Amino acid sequence: MSTEGIEAVFLETHNWGKAAKFFQALGYELEFSTDHNSGLLRNGDGPYIFIAEIPEDREPQARTVLRVPDADAFRADPAVEVVSPFEETHYGTREMTVRDPDGRLWSLQTPLTK
Repeated sequence: MSTEGIEAVFLETHNWGKAAKFFQALGYELEFSTDHNSGLLRNGDGPYIFIAEIPEDREPQARTVLRVPDADAFRADPAVEVVSPFEETHYGTREMTVRDPDGRLWSLQTPLTK
């Protein structure tokens, strides 16, 4: 199993506007926002932050996304619990979810190849 480092952080929030302004105050720039209260922010070449608004009755979560160079060549070790295999996303990547020994979910992400 080979990953290349942190690609992104996915954050859930109850208030997209306030969350976006918070990260902009930390130096992140809004790359795009959607019409359903979510968006992507970047700060240089580092990991991006994707923020999505969720209903008030859900507890906001955060998930770290690890970069994988090639989804087709990637083989998870049998000791890794695969929650969902690589699937194409609507935002131009392929993503897999795994669970660590303490129950935390991690996303593995690679660019979509044309």
